[in-house]
Amino acid sequence: MLMIDNAVMAQVLSTRDCIEVQERAFAGVNTGASVSRPRLDTFMPCDREDGYYRFGSVEGATDGVHAVRLKSDVMTWPRNDDGSWSEQKYCVRPGQYCGLVLLFSTADGAPLAILNDGHLQHMRVGAAAGVGARLLARADARRVGMIGSGGMARTVLEALVAVRPIDEVLVYSRTPANCARFADEMTERLGIAVTPVASARAAVRGADILSTTTDSMLPVVEADWLEPGMHVVAIGPLDLAPGCEQRIDLVVRQGSEAFDMPETGQFRRDLGHSRSAFVGGSVAEQTRLPPVVRKQRSQRVWPFYADVVAGIAEGRTNSEQITQYRPVGNWGLQFAACGALAYRKARALGLGRELPTEWFMQSIKN
Repeated sequence: MLMIDNAVMAQVLSTRDCIEVQERAFAGVNTGASVSRPRLDTFMPCDREDGYYRFGSVEGATDGVHAVRLKSDVMTWPRNDDGSWSEQKYCVRPGQYCGLVLLFSTADGAPLAILNDGHLQHMRVGAAAGVGARLLARADARRVGMIGSGGMARTVLEALVAVRPIDEVLVYSRTPANCARFADEMTERLGIAVTPVASARAAVRGADILSTTTDSMLPVVEADWLEPGMHVVAIGPLDLAPGCEQRIDLVVRQGSEAFDMPETGQFRRDLGHSRSAFVGGSVAEQTRLPPVVRKQRSQRVWPFYADVVAGIAEGRTNSEQITQYRPVGNWGLQFAACGALAYRKARALGLGRELPTEWFMQSIKN
């Protein structure tokens, strides 16, 4: 059994490979070759009077591997002087995080690997943006407008460049220094012009592809900013203002986004960035939580990726359509596909730390 850290993950994973394994995994949903369950979170009070503990998990299986992704976070929702606010997290102390992916063989049940999820998380999200853009963005899309300049923005942009002839990027974030650093780094890395701009509106105007990668609790894109022919990739679950979906001609969903069960007792929907969650704590303690923000959706029923690639549903049909790929759902399947790829490459190259498999086995029937 292998322990694979972020440094090894960065060594063995490429953007193009992650796009391709995700495309195969998503296509396998309709045939039964792949399966995934939505993310489920559990909230409990923590030691901070302005925060809450959150445990999250997803699962998925494909290509002989079952993955379980686990996250342990202290959550806060700080507000800024300008009225904006965001969802922040850490484990033990700010700047540290605990996320693990466990891999098991579906052939014989054997534990295969424990992975740090940091680099893998960025790669699977970026690759999902590439999957959606290859499916829905116009073939001649060249200009990207980006809102957000963190780690997710880097892998998203790499994936967009991998699938479309991008030669110009305008980027905005609330922190000018971060935005400038992102622009310089990605210009050098990708060999294209990445330019920081002074507002979200300036980044969006004239874009062929719009990408948002924020942790905002408020919308960062207004409905009237969307332009004919634009393709939208909103990584942040609250990034698009109410009314955006009514302007979009086609949304393709990656997978099932939440559990379809009634909100009774402790179960909640749309709590912060959590689509499905069980919540503990007293009534007084629960006042620390953010208010529920309902995802305002149109009444139209949008197709899944697997249906579009199988020809069951239509994708983009003309160059004037506004399209969106919704990269929520099938998260467990992403970790299974990309995690299996990383495990096999690390094993072939002799990378990672070997752990005795017998440490994880027992003779007592469970």
